[in-house]
Amino acid sequence: MKIISIGAGPASLYFSILARQRFPSWDITLLERNAAGDTFGWGVVFSDETLAHLLGADPPTHLKITSSFAHWDAIDVHFRDETSRSAGHGFSGIARRHLLEILGARALELGVKIEHGVDIADPARVRELAGQCDLLLGADGLRSLVRTTWREEFRPTFDVRKCRYLWLGTPKLFDAFTFAFAETAAGMFQAHAYRFDERMSTFIAECDEETFARSGLADAPIEETVAYLENLFAPWLDGQPLLVNRSQWIQFVTVRNERWHHGNVVLLGDAAHTAHFSIGSGTKLALEDAIALADSFTHGGNLDAVLDRYEAARRPVVERTQKAAQDSLVWFEQARRYRELPPWQFAFSLLTRSKRITFESLGKRDPAFADDVARRFAAAAGVTVSLGEAPPPPMFTPFSLRGTTLANRVVVSPMCMYSATDGVPDDFHLVHYGALAQGGAGLVMTEMTNVSADARITLGCAGIYTDEHTTAWKRIVDFAHAQSDARVGLQLGHAGRKGATRLMWEGIDEPLAEGAWELLAPSALPYLPHSQTPRPMDRADMDRVLAQYVAATHRAIAAGFDLIELHMAHGYLLATFLSPLTNLRTDEYGGGLAARARFPLEVFDAVRAIWPAERPMSVRVSATDWHPHGVTDDDLRALAAMLKARGCDIIDVSSGQTVPDAKPIFGRMYQTPWSDLVRNEVGIATMAVGNIQSADQVNSILASGRADLCVLARPHLADPFWTLRAAAAQGWDAQRWPVQNTAGRSTLARG
Repeated sequence: MKIISIGAGPASLYFSILARQRFPSWDITLLERNAAGDTFGWGVVFSDETLAHLLGADPPTHLKITSSFAHWDAIDVHFRDETSRSAGHGFSGIARRHLLEILGARALELGVKIEHGVDIADPARVRELAGQCDLLLGADGLRSLVRTTWREEFRPTFDVRKCRYLWLGTPKLFDAFTFAFAETAAGMFQAHAYRFDERMSTFIAECDEETFARSGLADAPIEETVAYLENLFAPWLDGQPLLVNRSQWIQFVTVRNERWHHGNVVLLGDAAHTAHFSIGSGTKLALEDAIALADSFTHGGNLDAVLDRYEAARRPVVERTQKAAQDSLVWFEQARRYRELPPWQFAFSLLTRSKRITFESLGKRDPAFADDVARRFAAAAGVTVSLGEAPPPPMFTPFSLRGTTLANRVVVSPMCMYSATDGVPDDFHLVHYGALAQGGAGLVMTEMTNVSADARITLGCAGIYTDEHTTAWKRIVDFAHAQSDARVGLQLGHAGRKGATRLMWEGIDEPLAEGAWELLAPSALPYLPHSQTPRPMDRADMDRVLAQYVAATHRAIAAGFDLIELHMAHGYLLATFLSPLTNLRTDEYGGGLAARARFPLEVFDAVRAIWPAERPMSVRVSATDWHPHGVTDDDLRALAAMLKARGCDIIDVSSGQTVPDAKPIFGRMYQTPWSDLVRNEVGIATMAVGNIQSADQVNSILASGRADLCVLARPHLADPFWTLRAAAAQGWDAQRWPVQNTAGRSTLARG
């Protein structure tokens, strides 16, 4: 087989090494535009996991690389004159130039031909080369000409990110992977620094676009820029200079391709995909691409089968890495959001930014650091932990709002049961909510409970609009208070245009075949094309609905609820006023956000006015409609600020379900970033919700300051005693158990 590579970086060099090892007769030529020994950058980073891959693929290369490594296992975070150190991370660095020398020498030793100074700039020449070989490797980096030549086939996308960064070197030898944050009049700058050999360290300076613009560095000569950064980061450079190597301020570009191969052409490394340097994965991905492609050839088959297998094997791994890198780079883009966090929490937030490190895994890497985080979190919650005493996991610290204190930070999410008769909760609801309360959660929220019969989603939805409803709910609340430490919250709502539908298991969102009632909404837009068209509300309708909310609130007080939450999310009535997708009004209740929010805020004000001052009030919002023309982050900030100013105590940050053609992107804790935004930018307490599944995720979200409470739905449907199980699994014995169930605790502890 004849192989030509355009580009002789780590991906093509390592693939050629592995290919010549396994197929000594193959003719492999690498064409590199740079002269031998000429490269950009300073040092590259490998994790212990990557090193294991290299050892298995080619032991001689692994030995030469690792003998040149600078090893460290600690991460230092310098923020507001404090340093937080976390150990047990296992990284190694090597000079990029030396890595290329090692790979190049090994490739030449195995008979690979490498031609330097071959600058190919013409797509026609690229196509010509593809016709002269059995396989053309596109290993020519971020600005790949190979990818450009077959742009329609590969269909690349380029996500240009918001920060500016400058890649420098320094003789200062850092003994840990170092993150340093420095405040200036222009804004916050941050440094990513690590040693890569016995003489040098990489030093990457970074700042957001606004800071860059205000700093005056955009037009400054590189010498002035370096002097500015040396002065700014002097506390961590110990008098050592910053050094330049083709250095300029640039923006990171995340590259993705719909396909990685076409005909006899295949992309590797940065030509196929990029991942932000903050998780040190560019060279890692390139080398692992090379291993996967060589392995696929080893398994045999024709070229199409080999390249299909390579892409199928690599794409899920790369996409997971890119997702982690995206989470990481977004954290650094908005690092100024976390300025108000205490330094220990700022550091924990940084360490857990990509979700690859969690509270639990950090406890295994560095038990002392995790213990310190837990102690500081407990102290911030008013919990005194004696020396020698284990601190509570963050999820088992109390949380207070107004005159109500929750025993822990776990919340049972509002989940419609569609099992009421004429809106009346019955024995099913007593058992359901009673079990959830006894299961240990600090706060149990009711399903969306409607302010009138015509406000229901389905005929099975619960209500609180008659005396019978009040009595039934009081029975449930009294049981929870008597038999557990749980507080009980009422979620109050109105279905709006999503009302008069079938029970969930009979066809979710499908309109009733008969017996439907008139629907109300801000605009005459049906939810589904075949749904009933709602009547646009006039002022009389608004007054009537407002009165229904007020009456329901009086009933909630009589029933003894500890917290009340207004449902302004998921495409129900108040949410449809807030979203530009569903509010097309041209009067004072439509247009910009302030107008769209007018009626929902009227409802809030009316409820807050009569809800007891010592009891907290929450609002559930849809942070995004998952639609390009829907609610924006700026809308979310503004709405949260309006609610905070009116006396809202905590915002329950959910998303979506506004329109049926939304395109949500699901994943672990996928809505938590919006909770983070509201909490740390607007400065109001939040509940995080959305595919939070484990106690470790709860602890990680809380300890990092991304939310104050964590809301779980499906885990509680599967196991009402989820919180008790989580306490037993973490050895936390202070969690209250129902006295009748205490014998079960020892069983869980043994488990």
